[in-house]
Amino acid sequence: MKIVAMVSGGTDSVVMAHHLATQGHHLHLLAIDYGQHHRKELIFAAATAHRLDTPYDEIDLRALRALHRGTPHTGHIPNRNAVLLSIAFALATSTTARAVAIGTRAQDPDTTPELLRRFRDMQLTADPEPLDLLTPLIELPKTGVIALGTELGIPWEQTWTCLHGDEVHCGTCAACTERRAAFTTLGLTDPIPYREPLPNHP
Repeated sequence: MKIVAMVSGGTDSVVMAHHLATQGHHLHLLAIDYGQHHRKELIFAAATAHRLDTPYDEIDLRALRALHRGTPHTGHIPNRNAVLLSIAFALATSTTARAVAIGTRAQDPDTTPELLRRFRDMQLTADPEPLDLLTPLIELPKTGVIALGTELGIPWEQTWTCLHGDEVHCGTCAACTERRAAFTTLGLTDPIPYREPLPNHP
């Protein structure tokens, strides 16, 4: 099946793309630059497309960051995923794909299973050629994602997790902390360098 897969260059989306590719699906990877602080991840989104030898589009949507001005939110663009999904569905329609895939997990307000189900229902109503919305990682904890990615042979050094855009991962933001905890729980070595060492590790 031809699928437009949304990739950010982070662990979840990279694992999702590899997972779908190993199942024999034909992927068209889509990355969106919406002005995120951690834009380095887009480098790894492109690297994923190269590794999987799939078509790749990167859309400049940095103007979306303007919607964040004057809001009480910090670091999160309201309704971001609904906007990005709309673009993915538009690309899927124009490329005759049969589905859109997103590597989200049930943790943020705009990525809950209920919201995604309602978004899918909206698309089924709006589009004369109904497309499916796939969320293969939705029920997995971070440890499950890392375990699956390790099984698939993901080059973890070719992923970006940190919420900051520095040269190396900070090791202390929420995303870095979750990633490090998952590797530690699984007894695996994370190959990427961190600015801050783990507690009790010089």
